[in-house]
Amino acid sequence: MDLFDKDRYSADKIEVLEGLEAVRKRPGMYIGSTGIKGLHHLVWEVVDNSIDEFLADFGDKIKITVHEDNSVSVEDWGRGIPADVHKDTGRPAVEIVLTTLHAGGKFNNNSYKVAGGLHGVGVSVVNALSEKLVIETHWEGRKYTQTYKKGLPVNNLSKEGKTDKSGTVITFKPDSEIFDTTKFKFETLAHRFKQSAYLNKDLTLVLEDERNDKKETYQYDGGIKAFIEYLNQNRDLLHQEIIYNQDTIDEYELEFAIQYNQGYSERIFSYANNINTVDGGYHLTGFKSALTKAVNNFAKKNNLLPKSVNGLSGHDVREGITGVINVKLPNPQFEGQTKSKLGNSELRSIVEKSAYDYLSLYLDTNPELGKAVVNKALKSVRARQASKKARELTKRKSVLSSSSLPGKLADCASKKAENSEIFIVEGDSAGGSAKQARNRHNQAILPLKGKILNVERARLDKILNNTEVASIITALGTSVGEDFDLSNLRYEKIIIMTDADIDGAHISTLILTLFYRYMQELIEEGHVYLARPPLYKVTYRKNSQYIFNEQGLEEYRKEHGAGNFSIQRYKGLGEMNADQLWETTMSPETRKLQKVEINDEIEADDVFTKLMGSNSKLRKKFIFKNADLATEIDI
Repeated sequence: MDLFDKDRYSADKIEVLEGLEAVRKRPGMYIGSTGIKGLHHLVWEVVDNSIDEFLADFGDKIKITVHEDNSVSVEDWGRGIPADVHKDTGRPAVEIVLTTLHAGGKFNNNSYKVAGGLHGVGVSVVNALSEKLVIETHWEGRKYTQTYKKGLPVNNLSKEGKTDKSGTVITFKPDSEIFDTTKFKFETLAHRFKQSAYLNKDLTLVLEDERNDKKETYQYDGGIKAFIEYLNQNRDLLHQEIIYNQDTIDEYELEFAIQYNQGYSERIFSYANNINTVDGGYHLTGFKSALTKAVNNFAKKNNLLPKSVNGLSGHDVREGITGVINVKLPNPQFEGQTKSKLGNSELRSIVEKSAYDYLSLYLDTNPELGKAVVNKALKSVRARQASKKARELTKRKSVLSSSSLPGKLADCASKKAENSEIFIVEGDSAGGSAKQARNRHNQAILPLKGKILNVERARLDKILNNTEVASIITALGTSVGEDFDLSNLRYEKIIIMTDADIDGAHISTLILTLFYRYMQELIEEGHVYLARPPLYKVTYRKNSQYIFNEQGLEEYRKEHGAGNFSIQRYKGLGEMNADQLWETTMSPETRKLQKVEINDEIEADDVFTKLMGSNSKLRKKFIFKNADLATEIDI
């Protein structure tokens, strides 16, 4: 394409839709949150624009650099943001893109046939939420630069001279007045860029971290097949060959890859124009329907279903599946500013027909694999039927009177979920102290006896027959698995309160595994917290204070030198009397709670697999690799 022809990407392609007035006042509306997730969303917005250039066949490399001051540079070799004057505003196009919400070249199909940035918040919001942003655009043989502070230009666009390069370099430093933290996590960035490289096998992404001299390059010729290999690398496989298909229908490009493992979790990750649609959409719905239909037809055609089973449900068919669904389309309709769900309804039938035709043929030509998938689904059916009574029991108890709740539960007086909270406590001793310490109006206590069942290694029927797990499910009121209903949650906050030692950490992880695998919405909607009890009480000249980790104790010693102070070491929650437990761990005025969040679904899934799966070598390797991060666990 001749960049200087009549169809060139220039200022007249930029359409202005609305301004930036509310971004700094209500940042959560635009990037989801002002926590660590929202912080990283700034990087995704800038990188998504660079990927859109790649999808338009301009540039096949993107470099992301985290600088020592936690500013980030994103460099691409695309066309560069246009620097000529926009006819409707009289300002340079690059300035409009950086200062006006929903201004860009993606609102028609002339400049971008496929784009992930369409209907996103865009680089203008990144600019608004940065204490400083510098744009360097190499466009049509010239280099231009401009600097912004908190979304406003501090100088005019400067023409720097001629250049042989084309593309854009955007460097921004998030505003510490907006974000809870401005420290980027290398692992979070790495996981996201690795995904992007899998989804675009001809694209190279380079991530460099100047804070610790780390540098990684991501490029995968195998595309999403290599992605499946990566996702299943730590699992026992049901079959070796990855089922893969690619199809183009009119303007739509579709591809999927799936492989079954011996586990019980369903993991299907869906993407649209490189955006991870974590809440799914019509492309995912269409694929699931196709898979269920294809497996059922194969089973019936080959007489594999017993008379007691009329058909396999979608949940049964997808037990143990790992899949990636990737679509590219013009005019994507994403729901929500953070683009978590794809709303193009026409995609359902398009994906369903394409996937069904391929999967039906594949199963017919690979009958042994087809039989293995059906047999695994039938085991799921039997387990589901066996668990039905237990599931109905926990579901029924959750809507009955308090007399039907677990006997160990000391419920709160309030019957409203709003402002109510439940402490899931390690051990009867700590549970007794917690019951004395609590505010009976809105704080419930559920003591657990020892460690609950590891749900990572069990089907739902076995899980629901475990007394401690059943107590948790019944107390919360939401039921579990396919019957889970968040609207029935009996408490606004679920606080896991365990000892600050290795056993306590293990119990916390077991409970979190239950929530993540079978009640994930509890975490996604921000209901789950970890209590942080102190490790020490230090007293100096009749003045006492609580210390929560070894580092804090070391700092206290440095401040007080060889002073005459006493140290009381808490080996467990049960060693604290009710007043101490209230003051340090349960009082909303003084306690420290850690909110449990899923910042990266693939990373979280990998961690639970390594920590709670059956492969002890993976667990040992993970612990050794991350031992230096466990600063608040007393072993």
